[in-house]
Amino acid sequence: MTQTYRIGGGRLIDRTRPITFSFNGKPYTGYAGDTLASALLANGVRIVGRSFKYARPRGVMTAGVDEPNAILQLGSTPGATTPNVRATEQPLYDGLVARTTNGWPSVNFDLMEWFGRAFGRFMPPGFYYKTFMWPGPLWPLYEKIVRKGAGIGEAPTAPDADAYDRLHQFCDLLVIGGGPAGILAARTAADAGARVLLVDDRAELGGNLLLQPAEINETTAALWLQTQVSELTQRDNVEILSDTTATGWHDHNFVVAYERRRRRLHHNRARVVLLAAGAQERPLVYANNDLPGCMTASAVSTYLRDFGVRPGHKLIVATCNDSAYQAAIDWRESGGEAVVVDARAESPRATELAERGIELHRNAIVIEAAGRQRVRGATLRAQDDERTLKLSCDVLASSGGWTPTVHLSAHCGRKPLWHAPSGAFVPGAAPANAAWAGSINGHADLDSVLRDALANTTELIESLGFEATTAAINVSCAKQGGDALYRVPHPSNHPPPQFVDYQLDVTATGIELANREGFESVEHIKRYTALGFGTDQGKLSNVNGIAIAAEARGITMAEVGTTMFRPNYAPVPFGAVAGREVGRLFDPVRYTAMQPWHESNGALFEDVGQWKRPWYYPRQGETMQETLNRECLAVRNGVGILDASTLGKIDIQGPDAREFLNRVYTNAWKKLPRGQCRYGLMCSEDGMVMDDGVTACLADEHFVMTTTTGGAARVLEWLELWHQTEWPELQVYLNSVTDHWATATLSGPHSRRLLAKLTDMDLDSDAFPFMSWRQGDVAGIPARVFRISFTGELSFEVNVNANYGLKLWEALIEAGTEFDITPYGTETMHILRAEKGFIIVGQDTDGSITPEDLGMGWALARKKPFSFLGKRGMQREDCQRADRKQLVGLFTDDPTTVLPEGSQIVFERSGETPESMVGHVTSSYHSAALGRSIALALIQGGLQRRGVKVWVSVGPEQWQRAEITDTVFYDPQGERQHV
Repeated sequence: MTQTYRIGGGRLIDRTRPITFSFNGKPYTGYAGDTLASALLANGVRIVGRSFKYARPRGVMTAGVDEPNAILQLGSTPGATTPNVRATEQPLYDGLVARTTNGWPSVNFDLMEWFGRAFGRFMPPGFYYKTFMWPGPLWPLYEKIVRKGAGIGEAPTAPDADAYDRLHQFCDLLVIGGGPAGILAARTAADAGARVLLVDDRAELGGNLLLQPAEINETTAALWLQTQVSELTQRDNVEILSDTTATGWHDHNFVVAYERRRRRLHHNRARVVLLAAGAQERPLVYANNDLPGCMTASAVSTYLRDFGVRPGHKLIVATCNDSAYQAAIDWRESGGEAVVVDARAESPRATELAERGIELHRNAIVIEAAGRQRVRGATLRAQDDERTLKLSCDVLASSGGWTPTVHLSAHCGRKPLWHAPSGAFVPGAAPANAAWAGSINGHADLDSVLRDALANTTELIESLGFEATTAAINVSCAKQGGDALYRVPHPSNHPPPQFVDYQLDVTATGIELANREGFESVEHIKRYTALGFGTDQGKLSNVNGIAIAAEARGITMAEVGTTMFRPNYAPVPFGAVAGREVGRLFDPVRYTAMQPWHESNGALFEDVGQWKRPWYYPRQGETMQETLNRECLAVRNGVGILDASTLGKIDIQGPDAREFLNRVYTNAWKKLPRGQCRYGLMCSEDGMVMDDGVTACLADEHFVMTTTTGGAARVLEWLELWHQTEWPELQVYLNSVTDHWATATLSGPHSRRLLAKLTDMDLDSDAFPFMSWRQGDVAGIPARVFRISFTGELSFEVNVNANYGLKLWEALIEAGTEFDITPYGTETMHILRAEKGFIIVGQDTDGSITPEDLGMGWALARKKPFSFLGKRGMQREDCQRADRKQLVGLFTDDPTTVLPEGSQIVFERSGETPESMVGHVTSSYHSAALGRSIALALIQGGLQRRGVKVWVSVGPEQWQRAEITDTVFYDPQGERQHV
């Protein structure tokens, strides 16, 4: 199809590069530099979608992020399409496939439109609350109908084939908005030597300066703009991100921005931020104002100037301000016929129109658009004598004024304030280290915009210690003043619909109805009518809606107030939020250096955190329990080997390392000598156990802390939180070294003899006692060897550089052949530690357990000069109750019964449902060493109830009798680990 509405000009398009694309299955052509919207308009496509509720035809209305109608589906592959793409922001590319998201059987002929015309009056705001409540049995049918009609796009079901990036940046000054205010701010800060980041959501900088003729410092605005941008581009201390939307402004000047062209999410930290987001043109609310061909005035100028598209032959501009005149002037200069309808009695730019042969109607308003599938004309009404006049047109542009883009300022918690001179809301007072500048402050004239930007930028950068040079600004431009107009009065008591929110079919009468039904608060109106709920977040509709609500209640707009805005300012693809952390990178699988050996020797694995850990090593024909019995007995009677590389390891260094440990652990650490290790409990602020582990003293100012496998990252984050926010004066440095070390643990009576074959270290108990560490070579590999035991047996943890982990493992396996060395996995480790009463944080604790509840009061150094974390929490009255759940052991009367973990416990069975539960089983296993089942449990007042019998629920109406015992079932004196 030829581009019927393409005219000469178009700064952004390259006519030497035609592009083929399709829309709703039909092929079209456009040019490089086009947006999808401009290409559709050039080809005469008027209907780009149907409205949400009434299925009314809708066309392109704006030229940017505020577009409410042209929301399309991109892509042809089923399940791999992209929903809700704004045609006004989507660059055209070869092979682009787009379609509308609604309309059946087609968007041009939609049967739902007839339904909306017939029954629309029966679907006011809130009708769904009133209609679908009865009869109840019909709700499934209602739901099916509602779901069929709801939604404006199809979510893809196939994996996203696009790649997304994330970039973290820092700057002195972040400027949001690339209009004249933002450009001058960036130039001023750059000249002062500040590091500047300029973010703008358009492909080309300049904002509305591109649409208005003006002179700045005795040169054309276009040349001034070109000079400034060229200068900024060449500066090493300036980065410009065009086609990038700042979507969220968070605490501490953390601003998130999405760069569409490169699918990149920018995480920006700035010392100071200048918000120069400008203002968005506000359409008028008149009857049938949603017909295709109804546009904003600035959008008309944008398509004419930037893309060489005149989307019709005759234009009517309905306005109450001077800026909209430019659309008529641009239209006339392109060869089209234009008419201006100005609601004001006096028009400062009337002479300009007369010189160009543009018809002007003053003190008049457009009350209604004519047409069904598109605009065919308009009805004018004189405000003095109420005469009406009908004119033909195929494009009806309107401008009711400009609405400051306050969204990002609201993200900072600054509620917008009513600004009577501009007839709109402006941001509240800026937070520290931030400022607003330009049109966002209600300034209309270019001169005021630039002076405001210069003053605010100078103040910001001087607060950072930079010296700003104030340049002279001389501006000559057409007047940009005007009155504010929102809803155009209609003489009929029942006029055709006057739309406020185009995307969600919210009308002026709908807002009035909400007020009559008691929804007077602006927040209630928004939720009852869905005003501003669409993907455009009310950019065009919010102020008009507030004005109509104020009129309905007979109060001022300042009294009505406005809603707050939350991130995101504009939609961001989920893929951009996820970045490259998808699939395997979303939840990476981590392997130890010994993984090849585990796999080749038949290990079965379980996931612990992100690690694949050997669960157990079954032999041919063995059941799981038989394997566990064999592995447990091998450790108790001979020697077993465990891959413990996954334990969290945090390297702690600095002059205040001892003091830091003394504060985060419950026990004392000031006097731990070099070469020794100590077990420690770590509690959260409320006094509840959050992790445990052994920390070794490598030197006076150097320690290595071990944590649970699953808790490593959380513990490091916890330590950094306290160091950075509460104790920044402490000189201590924390680094995760979990991946740096591979660990092979030898446990059992023969472990010393085995290790002696591979090292010349003195392993005698006197020279190398329990809870100490030594450094030396093992199998020719430099190693740290820790004498720590999680099994209750003589044990040695051999740590080597992870690159040598597999070599070490194979050497230990070979040397252990004469001792019948047996590899064992995590399940056997759990049994062995349970036999000794050793806890697993997160299994035997649940976030509500203190050290005393575990019977570990010995681990509390109550006389430390600095109160350790959690001490105050433990002193609460609730934590001192005698009936708190406490950790105990359980022996079942039937030694063959293994209690299900999680089983509930009662003291006495009442026979009533529900029973009065007093605890639950935390760990339960069959112990091969004891020849019976064992269990650990949390029971109310359990530490004082040893010898008491309880009932344990093991199934529906099934109970097992058990006796409360001590938690240590095997070697209660701990003699075996000290030999």
